[in-house]
This record gives sequence, C-alpha cells and structure tokens, in this order.
Amino acid sequence: MSDFPALPGFYKLMYLYIEPASTILPSVLAWFFPGAEWFHHGLIPSAAPSPPAGFLDGRTRMAIWQLGNCYLLLGLISSFVFRAVRDALPDNPTAQERILGASFTALALADVTHMIWSWVGLPGDLKYNPLAWNSMTHGNISFVIVLLGEDSLGLWESGEFGITTVRDRRVKPHDQRVQLCRTRHSKCEA
Repeated sequence: MSDFPALPGFYKLMYLYIEPASTILPSVLAWFFPGAEWFHHGLIPSAAPSPPAGFLDGRTRMAIWQLGNCYLLLGLISSFVFRAVRDALPDNPTAQERILGASFTALALADVTHMIWSWVGLPGDLKYNPLAWNSMTHGNISFVIVLLGEDSLGLWESGEFGITTVRDRRVKPHDQRVQLCRTRHSKCEA
C-alpha cells in the first residue's frame, strides 16, 4: 500500500509540490524581485511600464507585502498539512481522506473567491478579453480554474461528495454502495 493512499500519483505531485510552489512564488515576487511595484502594477494588465522602486506609498506597499504573506501562508499550509497527514496517519486512509477533504474544501472556497475578486477588479474592457490578460491575471484566474478543478476532483475522490473512497475502490458497485452506506452511518436499502 502507498504511504499516502488518500493522495496517490498525480494528486500527490500536485498537492505536495506543484500547488505549494505555485502559491509560494507570488510572495517571493512581491517581497524581493521584481518587487511590490511590479506586483502591484501587474494586478491589472497594462501596456504602461512598471513603475520604479519607491513609487508606491507605504500603505500600498504594506498591503502588497501582506498579500504576499497570504500567498506564503496558503502554500505552507497545503505543503505542511498534507505532509503531516501522510506522516502521522500512514495506515489510516479514512482519517487521511477526512482531513484532506476538509483541506480541499477550504482550498476550493479560497480558489473561488480569489478568482471572483480578481475578475471583478478588472476593468470592463478586460473582463471578457482573456487574450489581453497578462501572466499575473492568468495566474489569478486561468490557473486558479485549473487548481479549482484539481481541488474538486480531490474532493470527489476523497469521498467528500459521497462518491468513492480509497477503501471502496476495489469493491464491486453494489458492495461499494453498501459500504458507503455503512461508512456514512446512514440507513440505505440494499
């Protein structure tokens, strides 16, 4: 059995490495290089060049740095929590699924609100013109759609939607239904 049965194959790669790295990267970009001015300027696509260092007032710079901290926090939580689940509960796929299901739910809600507010903040002429978006806008909307799809699949496969669970994947459909009824503590008819 895998050391992380609730997060196999691609999902393990996605949630232990790709998503944390892609979530932590914006914090580095905002804090160090290219910096807060570049990050602020890139939030809404523009043909104008990025303003020079020192252009932002202190409040705006602080807000950008704090946004970078939020990115860092999300990436670290995903990375550390999923690894802790794997390491602390290697022989308990049911507990792994419950914790991952809760985490996927939180990530999915964060993805939806992040995407919505990123889109709402765009000027009207850019909202429906993805070809005019820059890499940051695609990261905030297009890439988040991909992550939301991954989170949704993770929720689906973790059993949070009541469809399947790791322990049920090797049983026949009728047996699976009976097992799910027992797992969910509900009264199901055979």
